[in-house]
Amino acid sequence: MTIWVDADACPKVIREVLCRAAQRTGVELVFVANQLLTVPKAPNIRALQVPKGFDVADNEIARRIAPTDLLITGDIPLAAEVLAKGAQALNWRGDAFSKETIAAQLTMRDFMDNLRASGVQTEGPPPLSQGDRQAFARQLDIWLARR
Repeated sequence: MTIWVDADACPKVIREVLCRAAQRTGVELVFVANQLLTVPKAPNIRALQVPKGFDVADNEIARRIAPTDLLITGDIPLAAEVLAKGAQALNWRGDAFSKETIAAQLTMRDFMDNLRASGVQTEGPPPLSQGDRQAFARQLDIWLARR
């Protein structure tokens, strides 16, 4: 059982929540990024640096993830890929990705990408709130308790 983190865009506050949970429970926690990350010195927490490039970190996570694992990401296509492998995925706002809703999320993502590509200005996601942080911590605790 491992928690994999798509760490290039992961908010610092979420990394902190994950590290505290890993230190408390002993679950293996791996941050995957194309930049050097500093993580707490603990035998169950590590950073895996991959080469720079499009989807290199995503591909490494998808290659290594197991059905008993959890992915933390904001990347909907990556979430879809790990769900297909039987793993679970959670975004940093505490929303669980599911096999039932991932197709609709991919469709909406593609629609928004097409709008932006055609010159339509769209708003990005709102900043991470205290409520988002709490929702994430709650969903993480639920996942850990099931293990």
